[in-house]
Amino acid sequence: MMPRMELRQGQSLVMTPQLLQAIKLLQLSHLELQHFVEGELERNPLLERDEPGEFPLQISGEGSQSFESHAADAESFARSESLNSQEGMENRLGTGLDNVFQSEQPSVARLDTRGADSLPIIGGAYGGSGGSFEDSPDGFESGLTAEASLRDHLSAQLDLAVTDPADRIIGSHLIDAVDDSGYLGEPIPEMAERLGISIARIEGVLKIVQGFDPSGVAARDVCECLSIQLRDRDRFDPAMQCLVANLHLVAKRDFAALKRICGVDDEDIADMVAEIRRLDPKPGRGFGGSTAETVVPDVFIRAAPDGSWLVDLNPDTLPRVLVNQTYHAKVSKAAVKDEDRAFIAECLQTANWLTRSLEQRARTILKVASEIVRQQDGFFAHGVEHLRPLNLKTVADAIGMHESTVSRVTSNKYLICSRGVFEMKYFFSAAISATGYGEAHSAEAVRFRIKQMIDDETPADVLSDDAIVARLKGSGIDIARRTVAKYRESLRIPSSMERRREKVAMAMGSAR
Repeated sequence: MMPRMELRQGQSLVMTPQLLQAIKLLQLSHLELQHFVEGELERNPLLERDEPGEFPLQISGEGSQSFESHAADAESFARSESLNSQEGMENRLGTGLDNVFQSEQPSVARLDTRGADSLPIIGGAYGGSGGSFEDSPDGFESGLTAEASLRDHLSAQLDLAVTDPADRIIGSHLIDAVDDSGYLGEPIPEMAERLGISIARIEGVLKIVQGFDPSGVAARDVCECLSIQLRDRDRFDPAMQCLVANLHLVAKRDFAALKRICGVDDEDIADMVAEIRRLDPKPGRGFGGSTAETVVPDVFIRAAPDGSWLVDLNPDTLPRVLVNQTYHAKVSKAAVKDEDRAFIAECLQTANWLTRSLEQRARTILKVASEIVRQQDGFFAHGVEHLRPLNLKTVADAIGMHESTVSRVTSNKYLICSRGVFEMKYFFSAAISATGYGEAHSAEAVRFRIKQMIDDETPADVLSDDAIVARLKGSGIDIARRTVAKYRESLRIPSSMERRREKVAMAMGSAR
């Protein structure tokens, strides 16, 4: 073996930074995209926000036929054009062209309200009357009120219930350790060591805090939480103590064992379990805690008068940016140093790339959403039972894209229709074979049928997994028993034995 030089020819795909960034934009949610665009607006003096306008991308289609375009081109909301010079711009080439734009308030696009009555109302009505936030001199924030936090609610009670300064400090530490669900998140021994006091004194103050509203707050586990609430209701008798100490049997619906342990009959155990279910295992959730994320749909699906479907992009989720060519020409002429000219050229390239990438992202989302609607026309028209099996490859082949592109587009994207808000990935479901030569069924549709069967059960006719398999096969669905069990467990539905115990107990309780 000797070292030698060889010349080989081959092909390879080189991912440029711009291409990598464009791919990343596809999988960003609209909130993540807005943060990204805000950062680009701050860094790039040639970029600026476009004025809002009603330019929804819209495609209509009928049944499973192809869709036709009926709206303005995507370039209307992501375009690069010459603009008149703006007030407040400064020419500071020597410092790298920073600080060129004065601060401006982000614009808010207005939705096209055509056919809005067919859409569910989310956070208000579409196209409603009675004024707007802009009519108020203080804006949107003036219509909001701060929601009382659990900590503030408990602290107010602590000030009234405890007078000793040291105990107040202990109580404040205990309240700080209570999480959003209302449970004490720090072990008492650790807190005692940290504060340098005895465990007995902390437990004494804890007993006071546990008497605060809401009932069950500051408990260390669910058993203690329920016990506090039962004491407040004067229902914590010895039989109920045994029941709370054996909550695992309640979860299993093993009422025979519970009757034996608690020493009660069928009627009493049914009444006790009903009492437990009326309690609140998370007493702190009624107060302001961490802010819940609101799902904003990226695509609107509406029924047209002719029976087709209208697919619109939500303009609120589409950042509008454009390139100020006038300003670019102005600063280019004033640039003297090579580094200034290089900086301007890089800003122009980045700005043009961003506008094109945003346009391509919008087109791709619309194309994928339109194909999903075409493939799942039965779902939008008739419901989840008509959801068809669908995979990424089917959509990718239909629109001429790669599966990975479709996967990125459907991640963290939502659509809204008359049936609610759904993540785009919801419409991709595995196929369940049909008996004979019938058409395959969607796994989601089969899961829905299983839930319907179980919801219609009676205490005298509780279906086992084998019975569900038999019924599904009678409907033309070829499915294994283990698959039924897996779907049932994914729906958090207990076994037939546990369901029978629960239904019998409920029937006896209602008979009283």
